[in-house]
Amino acid sequence: MKKQHRTLIVMFVAVLFYSFVAYAFNFKFLADKMFYQPQSKQFAAVANNKIKDNKLVIGVTINGEAKAYPIQLIGYHHQVRDTIGNTPVMITYCTVCRTGRAFSPFVNNKQEDFRLVGMDHFNAMFEDATTKSWWRQVNGEAITGKLKGYHLPEILSTQTSLAQWLHLNPNSLVMQADPEFVKSYDSTMKFESGKSKSKLTGTDSLSWNDKSWVIGVAVANNTKAFDWNRLKKERIIHDQIGNTPVVLVLANDDKSFFAFERPNANARFSLLNDTIVYSGRHLRIDGKGIDTTLSLKPLHASQEFWHSWRTFNPGSLH
Repeated sequence: MKKQHRTLIVMFVAVLFYSFVAYAFNFKFLADKMFYQPQSKQFAAVANNKIKDNKLVIGVTINGEAKAYPIQLIGYHHQVRDTIGNTPVMITYCTVCRTGRAFSPFVNNKQEDFRLVGMDHFNAMFEDATTKSWWRQVNGEAITGKLKGYHLPEILSTQTSLAQWLHLNPNSLVMQADPEFVKSYDSTMKFESGKSKSKLTGTDSLSWNDKSWVIGVAVANNTKAFDWNRLKKERIIHDQIGNTPVVLVLANDDKSFFAFERPNANARFSLLNDTIVYSGRHLRIDGKGIDTTLSLKPLHASQEFWHSWRTFNPGSLH
């Protein structure tokens, strides 16, 4: 009986321990005490920029103003609140999902404040200050609280190398490192390059494994994931998502990718270095016409770990 009793106690303690670990890891660790917000947001034009041009950035353009947010920085802060073209924005990044998103920070027509509160299904969670609802970084959905089921409006953003972003947007401002957190930022580039060995942020170089990279594209209510290795090999992919013909392109730097809606299902494109060629017309790699008034409609596209994309887009094709 004593042995049985001891066994039950051990089992009970084990269940409590693992329940606590799961709860703390997935929900309630003191995230905002581990990953602080910038104390001062500093931006620089090209002439004064100190961020290396091979770094990955999340780029956003609104009302003619362009800004670039290095993943090295926002990967630590998880979210940065800013204004672009007189428009408030919330730039986010989750290193455990390997994906960046930009959202409008307005909730019920009120500009809201958010804090990082933890993770759910390995995705960063933000809590708004007013309703205390919890919002997923990966899609802006509130999954608990008064606003459960609501979504923050997503703002179009692009992941590129800083060099490519500045080539396309020479007047862009670039977020600089906050001096208070220089030691906290990843300076190795192992995460960005896929060479990290961490169980949470490491990369599987093969295709369609949990930690493999995919490009997820959303068109209306339809989504599809594309294998990063395939895109690197082919550099241009023609496909269809729902009833919408799409095309994905990868720049020569093997980092900067773009997705567009094709004018029609028969439209075929080719790449000449970093120039898109279509019916004798030439467009920049970001879809803007060079010798033509035609510009391609950009689509929401994000790089992501396969385990993350399939979790938050369960009906997605691939």
